[in-house]
Amino acid sequence: MTEQLELYDVTIIGGGPAGMYAAFYSGMRDLKTKLIDANDKLGGRMLIYPEKMIWDVGGVTPILCEKLIVQLEQQAQTFDPTIVLGQQVYGLERLEDGTYVLESTNGERHWTRTIIVAIGRGILKMAKLELEGAERYEVSNLHYTVQELEPFRGKRVLISGGGNSAVDWANELEPIAEQVTVVHRRDQFGGHEKHIERMKSSSVDVRTPYEVSQLFSNNGETIERVTLHHVETGEYEQLSVDAVIVNHGLKSDFSGIKDWGLSMDDWNVFVNAKLESNLPGIFGAGDFAFFESKLNLIAGAFTDAALAVNSAKLYMDPEAPRMAYVSSHNARFKEKNKALGIVEE
Repeated sequence: MTEQLELYDVTIIGGGPAGMYAAFYSGMRDLKTKLIDANDKLGGRMLIYPEKMIWDVGGVTPILCEKLIVQLEQQAQTFDPTIVLGQQVYGLERLEDGTYVLESTNGERHWTRTIIVAIGRGILKMAKLELEGAERYEVSNLHYTVQELEPFRGKRVLISGGGNSAVDWANELEPIAEQVTVVHRRDQFGGHEKHIERMKSSSVDVRTPYEVSQLFSNNGETIERVTLHHVETGEYEQLSVDAVIVNHGLKSDFSGIKDWGLSMDDWNVFVNAKLESNLPGIFGAGDFAFFESKLNLIAGAFTDAALAVNSAKLYMDPEAPRMAYVSSHNARFKEKNKALGIVEE
């Protein structure tokens, strides 16, 4: 039997925090597991903010996002799930025996008994700066994400946008850049209040309500000046810059998943307290799933993942235990503990 015809107990779509933890917990439930992600690496939305510090994961001291991704990936691989990267799931077919067949946009098919959809906000793409000729500077000093802070040291940095990421980048760059200017069309900023207050009380030059209306370059290769437009008064002014960072939000692509017949709105699938969708054997987890007591934190994604896996297990075997034993009592960890040199009493 080829890999394409191999039947899995659970197939997880999405490789963010919810998807990776679901892969780990599925192993604890002794389920044959596959994880599929459209990106060429795991991490989901976290890949956009590798330099961001994560503070709100229980039991984990402040940690760089990129390091947390590494640790989550290592944990996800504990029970050797099949991980398929670079495939965007599109089609869904339910066979007479209840088996689901998933089809990727490249034509590959995946057979599974249950599905956990953990695709976050879908396949995310940064909204581009809609100015003529802007794309030519993407190879030099026009950025849509901040992968590393050090290249901005001593630079005059302009950040266009007012979302959580724009505020975070301003705060992270303020200590090392010569000058950070934030331009936003509205007076209100997104993100946590403390982060916004920190930005406004620092040396960051906050300009509202402004927008970037034109880019200038003497050499045709790098942006050297920008024109700022006051959206209320109509006035213009120029600002010299060394780098421009754009955070105008994300465009999302849910591919064909929106055509499966799931009960959902523009962004979320509606699930019950057991993370069950309206389709039998299909569950939601993470940012993609919505229910009344939803917790939109990474910690909440972990809980979603475990609940979805437990529900998938009971869907296949109603007589199974309701949840996995905790790791200190789980037989699956005995050999792994020995491999780590841990002798249990």
